[in-house]
Amino acid sequence: MSKHFKLRLLALALCAGALAAAYESAKTEQLMVHAAGRLIESLDRFQKPKTVFKFDVTDRTNWHYFPEGGFTDEYGYSRNGLTLRAMDPKQRHFAYGLMGTGLSAAGYVKAMDVMALEEVVRAIEDDTTGHRDTLGFHYSIFGEPSLKGTWGWRVEGHHLSLHYTLRDGQLVAASPTFFGANPHEAAQGPHKGMRALAAEEDLALELLASFDTDQKKVAIIDDVAPYDLLTMADKRAKLDGAPQGLTAAKMTEKQYGMLLNLIAEYAHNMPAQVAAARMKAAQETPRDQLLFAWAGKVGRPKPQAVEIGSVTTGNREPNGNYYRVQSPTFLIEYDNTQNLSNHSHSVWREFDGDYGLDVLAMHHRGFDHGLWGGVAAD
Repeated sequence: MSKHFKLRLLALALCAGALAAAYESAKTEQLMVHAAGRLIESLDRFQKPKTVFKFDVTDRTNWHYFPEGGFTDEYGYSRNGLTLRAMDPKQRHFAYGLMGTGLSAAGYVKAMDVMALEEVVRAIEDDTTGHRDTLGFHYSIFGEPSLKGTWGWRVEGHHLSLHYTLRDGQLVAASPTFFGANPHEAAQGPHKGMRALAAEEDLALELLASFDTDQKKVAIIDDVAPYDLLTMADKRAKLDGAPQGLTAAKMTEKQYGMLLNLIAEYAHNMPAQVAAARMKAAQETPRDQLLFAWAGKVGRPKPQAVEIGSVTTGNREPNGNYYRVQSPTFLIEYDNTQNLSNHSHSVWREFDGDYGLDVLAMHHRGFDHGLWGGVAAD
């Protein structure tokens, strides 16, 4: 085969890849416009004001993963957006369809597992108040769904918070992306052993186990896990102080590949072009600026069946589990401390890109990110 012919094949392959990526991107945005439009068309005159808002409302960047009562108690107001419970069966199908446009197949299954766990925990807690509700997830649309102009949408409820921002037919932001699981591992009942966030736990533990003694001394930054995610539901992701943990530069090639696999578990919850962009950001981060940090116990206690009617929040395990993957542009956090380390939270944040703030020229330059003042020598 001639060198010229090989170059032509390579060029064709690159063009095909670019066209495939462009097609996938266009398909995602078009599906979002279509699905959001279908949902809006199905709403009556009472439902629409509870679902559709102006794009620039302050609430667009308010978010949390607390259950309904906890959210209202914490913030003094309720979430906006129409709940699945307030929809008729046809509208729920449209709503699930819209959520599906913002997730990969794996991400969609994970989101449905998170929603289903509301019934599992309702049964464990014997809740009769409606506090635990598989249909207590809110849908909000900001602006007019279109391939022109700027608009966005959100799905949010207990342990699920998904955010999307589009401008002129392009998906410019898909974060914060939050998934949680209570219980993290079902210890009783027909779904015993179910783990909605299994890979998030297993891949991190495998990476940590691969470190030698000196690497672990750097990677494990504290014997006690934080109370919760450090950034919690802050509008802007921010960590204080210099980055901590083991840099990818201090890992072997195999360990670096394991770190990328962990990142991929989070990235591939999203549609193909979002996942590709997230992985590109990870792979292009200089290895001395990509860190993995662990806090708390290595491993977690085996979950124990509890008495029906017991609460499944609070009761934090003294050491618990926490880890994060940090770069100059993105942050992954995972925490499992409540319910004796059987209640997990995970999130992907963009330091400047959540809600598309940087793309929409709403990012104020000159902020001290509080995260990249240099890495302490390890």
